[in-house]
Amino acid sequence: MDNKFSALKGLITSPNLEFIMEAHNGLSAKIVEEAGFKGIWASGLSMSAALGVRDNNEASWTQVLEVLEFMSDATNIPILVDGDTGYGNFNNMRRLVKKLEQRNVAGVCIEDKLFPKTNSFISGEAQELASIEEFSKKISAAKDTQLNDDFCVVARTEAFIAGWGLQEALKRAEAYRVAGADAILVHSKISTAADIEAFMKEWGNRHPIVIVPTKYYSTPTEKFRDLGISLSIWANHNLRASIDSMAKTSKQIFEEESLRNIEDKVVSVSEVFRLQGADELKEAEKRYLPTSGKDVNSIILAAGQGDLGEFTKEKPKTLYKMKDKTILENLIENFNSVGMKDITVVRGFGKEHIDLPAIKYVDNENYSSTNSLSSLYLAKEDIKENTIISYGDIVFKNYILNDLLNSEEDITIVVDANVNCLDSDKENQQNRDLIQADYAYSKSLYDTNVYLEKISTKPGDVNLHGEFIGLLQTKGNGSKVIKESLDELAKENDFSKLNLNDLLNTVSQKTKVGVYYIKDSWLDINTIYDLPKINEMK
Repeated sequence: MDNKFSALKGLITSPNLEFIMEAHNGLSAKIVEEAGFKGIWASGLSMSAALGVRDNNEASWTQVLEVLEFMSDATNIPILVDGDTGYGNFNNMRRLVKKLEQRNVAGVCIEDKLFPKTNSFISGEAQELASIEEFSKKISAAKDTQLNDDFCVVARTEAFIAGWGLQEALKRAEAYRVAGADAILVHSKISTAADIEAFMKEWGNRHPIVIVPTKYYSTPTEKFRDLGISLSIWANHNLRASIDSMAKTSKQIFEEESLRNIEDKVVSVSEVFRLQGADELKEAEKRYLPTSGKDVNSIILAAGQGDLGEFTKEKPKTLYKMKDKTILENLIENFNSVGMKDITVVRGFGKEHIDLPAIKYVDNENYSSTNSLSSLYLAKEDIKENTIISYGDIVFKNYILNDLLNSEEDITIVVDANVNCLDSDKENQQNRDLIQADYAYSKSLYDTNVYLEKISTKPGDVNLHGEFIGLLQTKGNGSKVIKESLDELAKENDFSKLNLNDLLNTVSQKTKVGVYYIKDSWLDINTIYDLPKINEMK
């Protein structure tokens, strides 16, 4: 983003002393940003150490780029990267600038040593410097390559490190300024700020100066302000702090063979998740992923005996086998197919025959004298943040469940819109869960939001707008309303006779109950006459 480039340029040209902090991966970069720093120093020493190699260009420039990409993506503040010598000659420098800009890295600092470099604090005086002309042309190549006007090239002179003294440092700094460098980094390894102070007195504030006070850390920061320093880099302290902490933690765990004395001394796993942006991902999943059942549970009401002739003398009809699996197994398989693993089955008649693995069971011992609402009440605690409730004797095509999970309503019921079929068969309407909705039937069933007004098994009670198939979703506030309504209805004298329709009628008076229309694609197994149709659903 352009604002990263302009932000770094602003730090370098600011009339005030500014600070940037070392980071070496995406996580440490995020921590630096949250600490309040305006910019990040992507330290070559720290990135190399984090990769387990020496600061001698042992990590290739493409490996460093990969680290930088994660750092840039994780943060909104600019990164000035320690680019060593530019990883080669002017041509390598041009390639580097191009790739840094593509990753929104706002600037690069290059040093006037020879490739491959050695860390400045290791035998510094023995290190050979590049010629002024060669390094100046490398700066020019970088500036000619950049596409963003605010991309910063900081030229670092190692004259003091290599033992050449003040005049060489001044000569090189001026040449690099003329070549187009946006700032000059003057490096020193002595324990006082004497080198920097001498340089600044001669320099005369003709161009922004950057320092790295790692060795002269005891110098008061106010001194840097008085000298007119533009930018101070805290160069490697996050890495060094992490090494100390990891070493102590590892040693203690090794010696104690326990985590008991460590857990309170380290951040929680949830804090790691926070820094990783886990909450943002959860919100994004809601917007962009097809809804799945991984965070959804289900309740299957399967306590009734049913009437399928000889079969239901000993076993409930939910165990009727359709080809290679029972109705109940088919329901569970449908839920599993969308990632739904948390499944509760309310058993009753023939409960000893229902014993599938990885299923939670709730038993309705009074199944013969109660209705579906009593079964749901027994499983009330399993009505959670996002729950599918299903009758135990229905078969439906898979797309219905996928579409239901994508509903935006807090409560949604699935309704068969095949009204004409129902209307022509008055006898067939008996004991069907018929619904009346809040729309004119001439409207499209699929292009408008439709809400439940009333549901009844008596055809004359409703203006016929479809049949509830026995499948619904409740989530968020809808789950709260359903549980509150269950508690209210449980106080009624005739509660044992109430069914899911009664609950939906109560709930619809308190909140909207969305209607998701389908046409056919399901089957309610009520009698033996429904059995020949059962395999049409697969």
